[in-house]
Amino acid sequence: MGLFKKKIVVQSYDKENKKPFIKSSICTGEQVAGFKDIHTGRIEEVMLIKNLADLEMFKSMYGIEEEIIKEY
Repeated sequence: MGLFKKKIVVQSYDKENKKPFIKSSICTGEQVAGFKDIHTGRIEEVMLIKNLADLEMFKSMYGIEEEIIKEY
C-alpha cells in the first residue's frame, strides 16, 4: 500500500568545499555514499548503498544531478 510513504526532505551540503562520492570496498563490494572535502580529503559517510534505489534516494535527498565519482 502506498498510504504511508516517507517524504524525502531535500538537504543541503557545502557545494564549494565538498563533492559527493561513493566509497566502494574492493573485497566485499560494500558501497557507502557520502561527501569528501576537496581541501582536506576528509570523508563524511552518509548512507549505505545496497542497490540502485538507495543511490537514487541519496541523490534526491541532496539534490545531486551529476554523476557521482566512485572511489576504491
